[in-house]
Amino acid sequence: MKIAYTTTNGQGDTDRLLTRLASRLDGAGARLCGTVQTNHDAPDRHGCDMDVTVLPSGPIIRISQSLGRHARGCRLDPDALEQAVTLSELVLDGGADILIVNKFGKHEAAGGGYRGLIAKALERDVPVLVGLSRLNAEAFREFSGGLAEAVQPDLPELLDWCRQAGVPVSMEDAVAHEGSPV
Repeated sequence: MKIAYTTTNGQGDTDRLLTRLASRLDGAGARLCGTVQTNHDAPDRHGCDMDVTVLPSGPIIRISQSLGRHARGCRLDPDALEQAVTLSELVLDGGADILIVNKFGKHEAAGGGYRGLIAKALERDVPVLVGLSRLNAEAFREFSGGLAEAVQPDLPELLDWCRQAGVPVSMEDAVAHEGSPV
């Protein structure tokens, strides 16, 4: 079982890091599955708009709901998230070298979201890399049975973990394709 997670401190930093990693892996020829997230400022309301790109090349799905300027509750659109999970599962069924999950969040901590897809990937011996916030770290440790490996939030470290997990990418290929779009 090859499962790892990475955690950053700054808001949106994990999203940007996993997007860069996916770009490098895609450019080097790895078959990607999962999602990466992009946040967009929404000055007319609390929080930001959250979009995920289903790897390897879309679609882009808005997973946040607009609840208004004064709303403070969870903005996640669970139906949109489940759509992203379903599309990612179709990609996994077609063959993948790695599953990247942008975040093990509240939905996963409560038993939904990407949990089933993560389990399916691991059953198929597909390595899994998860973005993890400290808020859901305990739920993730429980879910992974403590078997998930922590990887420093550093692109070379993540690429090294991918290679060690069997993702077919060389460091030279990954560096050469840094600008490749996801």
